[in-house]
Amino acid sequence: MKYSIRLTIAHYYDLPAANSRHLIRVLPRTLLGRQKLTTHLLEVFPEPESKAEGVDFFGNTTHSCAHRDQHKEMSIRLSCHVEMDAPSLWQDLSPSIQRLRSDHDTLTDLGPTSPLHFLGPSPRLPPNSAIRDFAKDLYQPEASAVETVIRIGKALHETMTFDATATTVDTDAADAFRLQRGVCQDFTHIMILALQSLGIPSGYVSGYLRTLPPPGSVKLEGADAMHAWVRAWCGPLQGWIEYDPTNATLVGTDHVVAGYGRDYSDVAPVRGHLRSSGGQSNTQAVDVAIAG
Repeated sequence: MKYSIRLTIAHYYDLPAANSRHLIRVLPRTLLGRQKLTTHLLEVFPEPESKAEGVDFFGNTTHSCAHRDQHKEMSIRLSCHVEMDAPSLWQDLSPSIQRLRSDHDTLTDLGPTSPLHFLGPSPRLPPNSAIRDFAKDLYQPEASAVETVIRIGKALHETMTFDATATTVDTDAADAFRLQRGVCQDFTHIMILALQSLGIPSGYVSGYLRTLPPPGSVKLEGADAMHAWVRAWCGPLQGWIEYDPTNATLVGTDHVVAGYGRDYSDVAPVRGHLRSSGGQSNTQAVDVAIAG
């Protein structure tokens, strides 16, 4: 299956801005046996005075750009094609949580995929007692790590209500959990904290979700913007699995990975600074469709 992805992120400034620098992480990754980025075009308007492409610690593609001259708006436009492989069948090979926690002591790899980076805390995710208690109430000693990930994801989906007006990009996971409302970023942050409190290494995945579901299926929440979900380490035999708590589902071919990190701060689509005064606003539009 091949997807066509189009993304537009626009920033509008009340007064002209200048001397801006931005780091952009929006390009889908190529993951062996899962997805392959085949073509892409990433444009920034106005044309930046300087730009560069790189790769961050977690293997995500980054684009940096700088604008010296004044401008009242800046937009980022991505158009790309991604080939998705059919998901392979797998069975639960994960150990119990107790065994998983004891295995942490044997880990020595500090590379970007090491579970040791995903045990917390991280910049956006300090431990929280309410979320820890939520996870503790769902914990079953005899359950496997995979079973626990799915149980917590489903329970969070039932507890939280998707509400694009309830939170902002800066809302703490603790506040979103108290409100029991939020968007995919909030669902993901809360689930990461819940899993980490039990000793399951967990991280943040940013990416894209197919906009139009198959005939007869319900449209998934969060499909009109960049999406987020959870990546959880379930032991050396199982490896990493991915779960979307916003939609209470294991991740399949509807989900296209753009970036891996510990929390949103590691994979934010756009980060930067500029010289300006007055307010600013931004919009985001995403379209993911099957390529003809």
